[in-house]
Amino acid sequence: MLFVDFFWIRRYDMERIISPAFGVMNVTKDRSFYKSFFILCGTLVLQNIIVLSVNLADNVMIGGYSEISLSGVAAVNQIQFILQQVVNGVGDVIVVVASQYWGQKRLEPIRQISAIGTKIALGIAVVLFTLVSFFPEGTLRIFTNDETIVAEGVRYLKIVRFTYPVFALTTALLATLRSVETVRIALLISLSTLILNCSINYTLISGHFGAPELGVVGAAIGTLTARCVELVIVVFYLVFWDQRLKLRLRDLLGWNRELAKTYIKVGLPAIATAGLWGASNALQTVILGHMTANAIAANSMASTLYLTLKVGSVGAASAASILIGKTIGSGAGLPKIKEYSRTLQVLFLCIGAVISAGLFFLRGPVLSLYRLSDETRALANSFLLVFCVTGFGMSYQMPTQTGIIRGGGDTRFVLINDLISIWGIVLPVSALAAFVFHWPPVAVVICLNADQVFKCGAASIHCNRYRWIKKLTQ
Repeated sequence: MLFVDFFWIRRYDMERIISPAFGVMNVTKDRSFYKSFFILCGTLVLQNIIVLSVNLADNVMIGGYSEISLSGVAAVNQIQFILQQVVNGVGDVIVVVASQYWGQKRLEPIRQISAIGTKIALGIAVVLFTLVSFFPEGTLRIFTNDETIVAEGVRYLKIVRFTYPVFALTTALLATLRSVETVRIALLISLSTLILNCSINYTLISGHFGAPELGVVGAAIGTLTARCVELVIVVFYLVFWDQRLKLRLRDLLGWNRELAKTYIKVGLPAIATAGLWGASNALQTVILGHMTANAIAANSMASTLYLTLKVGSVGAASAASILIGKTIGSGAGLPKIKEYSRTLQVLFLCIGAVISAGLFFLRGPVLSLYRLSDETRALANSFLLVFCVTGFGMSYQMPTQTGIIRGGGDTRFVLINDLISIWGIVLPVSALAAFVFHWPPVAVVICLNADQVFKCGAASIHCNRYRWIKKLTQ
């Protein structure tokens, strides 16, 4: 499918391919669209910044405590990252399907879709919890062969594994609220848990206010407490405050067969994409982790800052998915969908320019917060310079694929694109660069992130052919 797009590129209208970057006159003049986009995107960006700030706070506080502890937590976070991607994929499918019903103002199917997605998310979390409970050391040795790092990671994992089912439930419920454009509660939840997590970390990692010095165990306690509070708040909001969706806990017990078929048909490619993408990121850590201990720590720090700024594109993708799904569900015609699609692509390019500039200017101040060796600091700085370039490509192709294309109901394209580009090209080439040719870590990082640039072509071609528009409502 991807190769077909490229093969027929000469027969395709080139003006329409490049219109996202240069066809500014094609953007919508609908003020309500911009208002909805920026409210959704801004709120989701702030929420995602706060969520990632929890990880950044963990990294900074643990990095100031011990570099070995930082590497151990980084290894565990790779496991958690895979779970987060898969569960977020489950939540994204809730949004894709439910937002079309929201365009029709039909609430009962949305509640039934939420029940399906919540059960799937919880089941995935329980499976991973069981796996790491029985094989903690073996799981961590996938990411590093340093026994001191494994030992620190196990101490952290024994507590943080209990966050997995809690996180799954919270994510599915917040995705349901997001599908009906209720996003502010997620921001408030994230802000409260950030404050709580940082306070517990400061108290327990190094032993302030007379508390014991627990190191990575203290960080795990802070994360677990924050996740539990998140779930309590979102359940309280749904039961006592929300008036738009009116979801009750008993609604989550049902299982509508017809909607389940739709969910699974749309969801399997999306969930598989999320899982494979999470696994590919974990394999990137495996490739770097088997090179040097400095590369692990440097990649952890550089990736944390990169992911913190990447939330601009993540928020834009989520907002685009909601608006595109709602527009299709409402019965708007093809001209309106095309108009919104072109506008979103221009906005993605603008967001990418801001992210790249932010990475460039913030890399020095952020790295100064860590207690690092000169070699680790130099590596982290070089990694961030690579991300300045690849981040711009990511800011276009990722929200175009996961926001517009997947939001319109086409979940297979993203899966095929990732299978070819990541698993067929990037990971094999990067593994050869690291283990056969023994290239330096910076060159390997370039190989690992090259797809963020070359996937832009396929994303633009497919998006501007509009074959991704699919009606999912019954």
